[in-house]
Amino acid sequence: MKGGEGKMDRKTVEKLRRMQMKALCLKLANLIPQDYLSKNFQANFVAISQTTKLEFKFPVVEVRHQDQNLEVLLISSLKKRIALHEVIRIVEDGGADVVNASFSIVGNKIIHTIHCQAISSRIGLDASKVSKRLLQLIR
Repeated sequence: MKGGEGKMDRKTVEKLRRMQMKALCLKLANLIPQDYLSKNFQANFVAISQTTKLEFKFPVVEVRHQDQNLEVLLISSLKKRIALHEVIRIVEDGGADVVNASFSIVGNKIIHTIHCQAISSRIGLDASKVSKRLLQLIR
């Protein structure tokens, strides 16, 4: 995305990925019977779950465009949700066909990831239009 509007740097993306993995590990640990866990293992998970939480300004929009592919990353809070059907409509209006859409809830955040391809390789995608309209949607 040009101009840096709403673009997250690598550190932020990596922190979010780590937070998501931490949440998934905690869910997995809760599924394991307590009899199988050692005391040291339990203490580590308690320490991880009590670490400080990172604060970000919500919502965050990142649009990545490469060749005929488009990836949209939206991060919003649970309090101010973004309607996924509206995001998909905007992406399709920009000349893309949604290949995959998923979301994860991590703490108080909802992370939407949408993978798209150009409807027509001759016409291509208008990533800047998609980005501008998504920024309008979240404000």
